[in-house]
Amino acid sequence: MSVTIRVTVLACLALAATGARAATRQDQILIMGNPQGSQTVAAQAAATRAEFSFNDRGRGDHIVATWKLDAAGVLTEYQGSGNDYMKAAVTETFRLAGGHASWHNRAEHGDKALSGAAFYVPMNGPPELFGVLARALLKAPGHRLPLLPAGEASLETVGPLAPGGEADPGLTLYEITGLDFAPTPVWLTRDGGTVIVSDWYSVLPATLAPHVPQLLAAQQHASEAWSARVAREQTRVPAHDVLIRAARLFDPRDLSVTPGTSVLVRGARIVRVAPDAALEASADAEVIDAHGRLLMPGLWDNHQHFADNAGALDIATGVTSARDMANDTDEFLERVARFDAGTELGPRVFKAGIIDGTGPFAGPTKMRIDTPAQAIKDVDWYADHGYGQIKIYSSVPPPIVPLIAAEAHARGLRVSGHVPANMSARQFVDAGADEIQHLNFIVLNFLFDTVKETRNMNRFTAVAEHARELGPDQPQVHEFIEYLARHHTVLDPTMNVFEAMFCGDPAALTPGLERIAPRLPAQVRRGLLSGALTVPKGQEAQYREAFPAMLRLLKALHEAGVTIIPGTDSMPGYSLHHELELYVRAGIPAPEVLRMATLTSAHVIGVDGERGVIAAGKLADMILVDGDPSVSIADINKVDLVMKGGRVYDAARVEQALGISARGGG
Repeated sequence: MSVTIRVTVLACLALAATGARAATRQDQILIMGNPQGSQTVAAQAAATRAEFSFNDRGRGDHIVATWKLDAAGVLTEYQGSGNDYMKAAVTETFRLAGGHASWHNRAEHGDKALSGAAFYVPMNGPPELFGVLARALLKAPGHRLPLLPAGEASLETVGPLAPGGEADPGLTLYEITGLDFAPTPVWLTRDGGTVIVSDWYSVLPATLAPHVPQLLAAQQHASEAWSARVAREQTRVPAHDVLIRAARLFDPRDLSVTPGTSVLVRGARIVRVAPDAALEASADAEVIDAHGRLLMPGLWDNHQHFADNAGALDIATGVTSARDMANDTDEFLERVARFDAGTELGPRVFKAGIIDGTGPFAGPTKMRIDTPAQAIKDVDWYADHGYGQIKIYSSVPPPIVPLIAAEAHARGLRVSGHVPANMSARQFVDAGADEIQHLNFIVLNFLFDTVKETRNMNRFTAVAEHARELGPDQPQVHEFIEYLARHHTVLDPTMNVFEAMFCGDPAALTPGLERIAPRLPAQVRRGLLSGALTVPKGQEAQYREAFPAMLRLLKALHEAGVTIIPGTDSMPGYSLHHELELYVRAGIPAPEVLRMATLTSAHVIGVDGERGVIAAGKLADMILVDGDPSVSIADINKVDLVMKGGRVYDAARVEQALGISARGGG
């Protein structure tokens, strides 16, 4: 699960409310409509107790907590324990007495004197606690409350759902601002209950499940209105030609940087690229003086799962093209259409459709199959709906993989995925896969004799234990790398994910986000203080050496000619910048890394005729960088201006609209 998805889940699932209710209430936890857990809330004599747990492919939280409230509905005591999404142990306490608040969890230990009401947001609390926040906000003056440890939340009423009628569930939609980059929706019932729904993750009583489509539609309408307003305010559509002057132009075709270059844009396309002295602006043209900043093609993120805010984060960080590697089959297509229409901020999206098998470790998708006929039907559905790739997931039966690949290729679709359980990476490529997601599956290829079940945590823990033993100098590793190069297999390695997992400290900030974290909204920032695996006693050295070994493997793959395209599977934009930094840390030259993130990605997806390079006739997808990432890759974090199809975006202003403070701010 990516960092952004993790933050959104914590904000969006965690809003079941207290109030007038039965002594005990039980909610279902649904992932893509499939029951995967539950939450039980019990009102005791002097406190409330809640327990929630869910299973997402072997991962998932399990928390038991108790708390007390004052007359304003804010926490005065809280105690919780259990495990987080990655199964690391968590213990958390909070106490408010005599105007003094104190809290302790695995990442924070703080105290603060209060002059008024403030709401402590548990770092790993059960969903019910954010519902308590919603009720407290309804009581608070102006429906606003300071948050602890930091931030502020506010509540706005959107409106009721389907008023009147015997089938009326009595739900009203509210939006809480201050938990995420955009408002967080929550439905409150007339009898004090709460329902949270999303395309991916929902918490609700089983009796209200039939209303989910109606709730999602109303919720989406409110979200679209917010996104459309942000898009209107942040998008500038030039009325005439745009001339970018005095730029240092990076060309991924030959890795050159040419100073004193001008680029003329007309509408959505580049008209001409020439030295400054050879290109004059027309009288009505808008001139953008680059002042020597680096002008380069827009970036690609080849592994995203688009949800709320992801598209805007991409635009703010210079990502003008992206690939979605698994999503729902309804709202996602509507979101992509809004990106294309400009009514929501987002990149151009290449769609990959996921197919998985059935069983307890099945992925978050409705496209689950047991038979070849079902698989063929799903491939054809994706092909008929404009998808360009099939992503095979971990529970697909290995005998069906070549059938999926054959049908996908016959329909003109690429084939990639996780290597399914009971199948090696070599067998996956032999069966027709064009690409592999995640570098851990390359490592698992050499562990196949002993690690065949990879649908659970094995696909991470076995790699952590053995990666250091499988260097590129090992004969079997060298031979497999040559095999992948001969087969022109593409790799989407998502290195940042494994750095975060193997960093050894579940309480640490997600590696690579140290620069951006202080600028993020407070509660989003807290969501980054989690994600690593707990290191088993006695395996400290293996875990510590696993990620450096994976970097060495990545370099060897690149040097052998294996095509690598960067993707995040985590926080959009900012994690991509770090992904590129990791490639340079592995020993790949920065100019070659920039080529991977631009022209190579466009070539793999099959759109290099229009994207990936700044040249006459191409789409005007470009970014201005205040620095030179071809020399110092860290400068890729300094995107100033973004152009997508000739539309202009000020990166700093887009960040501000998402609640992200300016560079250099706190």
